Amino acid sequence: MKRTMDRDDLRDALALAAAIGVVGASFGALAAAAGVPVPLTIAMSLLVFAGGSQFLTVAVVAAGGSPIAAVAAGLLLNARHLPFGLAVSGVVADRWPGRLLGAHVLIDESVAFARARGTGPRARAAYWLCGGLFFVFWNIGTVVGVLAGSAVPDPGAFGVDAAFPAGLLALLLPALGRADARRVGLGAAGAALVATPLLPAGLPVIIGLLGLTLAGREER
Repeated sequence: MKRTMDRDDLRDALALAAAIGVVGASFGALAAAAGVPVPLTIAMSLLVFAGGSQFLTVAVVAAGGSPIAAVAAGLLLNARHLPFGLAVSGVVADRWPGRLLGAHVLIDESVAFARARGTGPRARAAYWLCGGLFFVFWNIGTVVGVLAGSAVPDPGAFGVDAAFPAGLLALLLPALGRADARRVGLGAAGAALVATPLLPAGLPVIIGLLGLTLAGREER
């Protein structure tokens, strides 16, 4: 057991959790500033627990999109968790109750953290350490952000309309070092921009998924 929980892993997980808490606070503040009800914002963090899809869903609603478009966009973005789950299924747990619980705390960071530590006991301990810490810090951050955002008298004066795209861009930046990711990102942005004047708010985000057709192509 001494070898299972590494002190360096705990230190790194706490550092990541602190950063995730800050992002959670920004989500809570932006959601509150955009007029999303407080119970709904907190429920999203507790039940969805997926930063990218939460930002995207609230952004679509804030832009005037329908709830259906917002939910569809969030579900499509979270579809990447399906291959993530397959990649760490043996690490999370051996029985289905543990896997079911582990699926709820499956996010990009916890998967990457565990995968970097192989497939043994240390990887399993790292996954659950990260999953638990990230979930707690994200939800605490959301509550703090909601309280701070609710105190802002005029959200429009703080450029909330620009804050949502900026937050999503910040989530994407780490992946843009790869050529295929840049192709997908530029293709998605182009498709969404073309669709924006033609479709109702929220739908251009879904049209942006056409950028995925550029993934995996060999460069000439």
